[in-house]
Amino acid sequence: QPNAMGGREVGGLANMLAAHMDLENPEHINAVKTYWNAPVMPKGQGLKAVDLFNAIERGEVKFVWIMGTNPVVSMPNRGQVERALSKCDMVMVSDIVESNDTLKYAHIALPATGWSEKDGTVTNSERRVSRQRGILPPPGCAKHDWQIMCDVAAKMGLAEAFNFTHPSQIFCEYAGLTGYQNNGQRQLDLSPLQNITQAQYDAMSPLQWPFTTSDELQGMQGLNSKRPLADKQFSTPNGKAKLIPVVFKAPQQQTSKLFPFVVNSGRARDQWHT
Repeated sequence: QPNAMGGREVGGLANMLAAHMDLENPEHINAVKTYWNAPVMPKGQGLKAVDLFNAIERGEVKFVWIMGTNPVVSMPNRGQVERALSKCDMVMVSDIVESNDTLKYAHIALPATGWSEKDGTVTNSERRVSRQRGILPPPGCAKHDWQIMCDVAAKMGLAEAFNFTHPSQIFCEYAGLTGYQNNGQRQLDLSPLQNITQAQYDAMSPLQWPFTTSDELQGMQGLNSKRPLADKQFSTPNGKAKLIPVVFKAPQQQTSKLFPFVVNSGRARDQWHT
């Protein structure tokens, strides 16, 4: 999962807002609403992958945009996913190949860029933000995902809010959100980077959050990482960690001398990786 951490940081899951903010927290919802001047905010959590395809099959979701994944292959119930996509009013797929199992169901196919062409940042499991620089130009008519989204937003009349021309602009806007109404409550705070220049962004070395910053911070000088939770303060209302005790539950199917092996198909309910 090369950028699962970064995806979560920017709100890339259906049950969270960007910048590690909570869809169940009215203060967080209002912060995102105000910062982005977004009058229409979700009323609760969205649908995760398995639930999403169930909703598509029921006719509750009529438009789906699939980006950078191949759910017909990787979702646990292939037949159900195929039924859902064949019923969906509009299926849009962004991918880097000409054909695959999911593209077969696409009404609109959009050529995207692969890892060797992308330009942006990724975050690894130790909270280290790294610049990713493309080594090849996008082939043919391919565009970066952010460019495609900006084009679609413009067609929807939202060009002013999506008028980005370089990934550094998106990064700086997002970095500002991580610090907006934060007041030290959330460990993820990249706001010292919200005013860096495009040249500084392009030359950025890997940085690990959370940061300690000096008052004289200019760009990325004076920026150091600190060990999270060293002060024993957690990101909870009372500052204490929430420990969840678990009880071991053995698998229903046990091995024996007669049957020493268990065959696993490799697919579980929420197993969505190819």
